[in-house]
Amino acid sequence: MKHFYLSIKLCLLVLFISAPTFSQTFNSYYGDIVSNVSQTNITNDLMTFENFGEKNVNSSRITNAQNWITARYASMGYTNVDLHQFSYSSGTKVSNNIIVTKTGTTYPNTYVIIDAHYDTINGPGTNDNGSGTVLLLELARLLANVPTEYSIKFIHFSGEEDGLWGSKRYVSQVVNPQNLDIKLVFNIDEVGGVAGMTNNTIVCERDQGSPYSNNAASSVVTDQLATCIELYSNLNTDISYAYASDYMPFEDNGEVITGLYEYNETTHAHTATDLLVNMDPVYLYEVTKGSLGAAMFFAQVDFNTLNTESFVLDSNINMYPNPSKGQVTISFNAVLNDSANFKVYDILGKQVFQKSITQQQATLNLEHLPSGVYMAVFEVGNNRTSKKLILN
Repeated sequence: MKHFYLSIKLCLLVLFISAPTFSQTFNSYYGDIVSNVSQTNITNDLMTFENFGEKNVNSSRITNAQNWITARYASMGYTNVDLHQFSYSSGTKVSNNIIVTKTGTTYPNTYVIIDAHYDTINGPGTNDNGSGTVLLLELARLLANVPTEYSIKFIHFSGEEDGLWGSKRYVSQVVNPQNLDIKLVFNIDEVGGVAGMTNNTIVCERDQGSPYSNNAASSVVTDQLATCIELYSNLNTDISYAYASDYMPFEDNGEVITGLYEYNETTHAHTATDLLVNMDPVYLYEVTKGSLGAAMFFAQVDFNTLNTESFVLDSNINMYPNPSKGQVTISFNAVLNDSANFKVYDILGKQVFQKSITQQQATLNLEHLPSGVYMAVFEVGNNRTSKKLILN
């Protein structure tokens, strides 16, 4: 929704907060998950979002976009998908926020909220905010099978372009009545870049306004966000202040907020020319990679749960050749006491192949699958791990 960008450079004091902190170095497990971010998936989703047209509240077009988003989460295996209905303008405007909850293993009642609005105004809004919408979908796809200590709520807000109504109503009608324990709010708004420009920097936004009690914590998590962006993408970062997007009602409520916004600001926002052709989808791909690394850092991947999955089971499995022309051999270093359930998922999170493996080595025919990047998932007993599979 933002109409201008004023970059400010601040001299920062060292800030201390009581919450625990974690070392920020490149995590190879995070890196493996990030490597599965799909440029094709992002571009295709942007095209789909654009084709719905202007997604203003009370239109059939925003309902079509809502149905597409909820169907995508269902296809990824998410079952906790809720619609939060709200109204404004004396009840003349009615819309839905889309709330998708991924339950944490250690702190199931404490939430990392990752949000983006999906309504648009005066045009299809492929950048503002199709970019944030498809980024959330890609994060959700890749985090679906990653256990996190904290719960994650992926929230697609509506009514943002009319005055942040979806997020305002969510705070007043859900957050406060239910006394939700929110670790932080990570807002994504207009991160698609500008076609024809060098898009190599993303703005990380911190809270600088009233109430001031949450500003120090916001500065810390924004610095952590910037570090994650630089660890897991090819982007540089710039620190600025938060304004005019869906984290503001949370900020007013005393929550810790941070967010992302494009450094080169488009001139096409809120017009009929806010189209994919005027964006830089490769830039969005990099923003998505950095955001995924940050999401895993903030929600804290549960490595105790992953202990047998990603470090023991993974080391016991060989899959070759990879890339493959369709014939894939699976071998296990140790004798299988239980059968291994082998599944293949496409970039949209749809299962496209399944096979039970009972021998220590098996060759599978995947020649019927189109060329592309897939995720191969292995399940042995209660243990689970995944590997990237390329078919060409």
